[in-house]
Amino acid sequence: MNSFERPNIRNMEGYTPGEQLLAPDIIKLNTNESPFPPTKRVGELLANFNYEALNLYPDPSSSSLREFIAEMHGLTPRNIVITHGGDEGLRLAMTTFVDPGEHCLFEDPTYSLYSVLAGIQNAKSLSIELNDDWSLPEDFADRAIKSESKLTFIVNPHAPSGRFLTAEALSAIADSTPGVLLIDEAYFDFVDTKLKYKTSEIVKNHKNVLVLRTLSKGYGLAGLRLAYLVGDEKLVAPIREKTADSYNTSKLNQELGLVALQDQDYANNVWNEIRIERNCLSEELRMLGFKVNPSQTNFILVESPEPKINAKEIYNRLRESGVLVRYFDTKRLKNAFRVTVGTRSQNAIFLEKLSVIS
Repeated sequence: MNSFERPNIRNMEGYTPGEQLLAPDIIKLNTNESPFPPTKRVGELLANFNYEALNLYPDPSSSSLREFIAEMHGLTPRNIVITHGGDEGLRLAMTTFVDPGEHCLFEDPTYSLYSVLAGIQNAKSLSIELNDDWSLPEDFADRAIKSESKLTFIVNPHAPSGRFLTAEALSAIADSTPGVLLIDEAYFDFVDTKLKYKTSEIVKNHKNVLVLRTLSKGYGLAGLRLAYLVGDEKLVAPIREKTADSYNTSKLNQELGLVALQDQDYANNVWNEIRIERNCLSEELRMLGFKVNPSQTNFILVESPEPKINAKEIYNRLRESGVLVRYFDTKRLKNAFRVTVGTRSQNAIFLEKLSVIS
């Protein structure tokens, strides 16, 4: 049978997203969405949006949005490129900086889309297994150098463990990484404020660092698909000017993203509520006998107390009872599941169902 697919596409596996069940009574704690709606300013804008303006193309460079984001980071609009969700940002980094046959490097385990994007680009993937405590091995940077990695991905805070790396640690990796270091900060908004974590200084001090931020998690806009990359002007320019799709962000998305970012009071209240619930949920899980990994995200990686019951059985039985969590059927994560921090009532239902199972 003839195939029009390129051989590398034919031989690769695609990305498998988390379940998106639409039943109204499902407690959905499997894909790290915000349990809270976006700011009411989003609703107000939608209610008053001038639909007649949609006959015209949007601002191709998302100027107003980039200007506001640049001000947030203490940078200039030339350091910013807007993307259609974080995944487009990752794809643009891959297609801009990695030739077919060249290496890209990432942690194991990590966000599985990285290897999928490498497969699409026909690049070589090098995954480096994390230590038992989810920390990076000491030779992480050395292996990036030896492999001549053109693009290195680090999720910070890490998914799926919730582990956190300091800006100093990331800066040291950037110093020794031969290619581009992409720091995926999808969960940045949930980091404890006392850690005073900022990466704008890394961007200012390193020509090879890209930082990815998204509005999907912390701003409750997963259904909108809006994110951005931050980096040195010369690193960002070829993405914005050459490899990004023309008009990749709609007029509506640009305006909605801007009003969401402008309401920092609402956003900070949501992030603080999730931090509080994360701590409470972690303690309740420990009391039930589970191993809970410290997390700086809006999710918790939970390890099952085998041989009493394994994580896959917990996942299946929770699903049958109307609660969705995420199970990864891999060697390293075979006895763990990831649960998104929900509202207090959602977390209570999850814990009630879990206590019956365990």
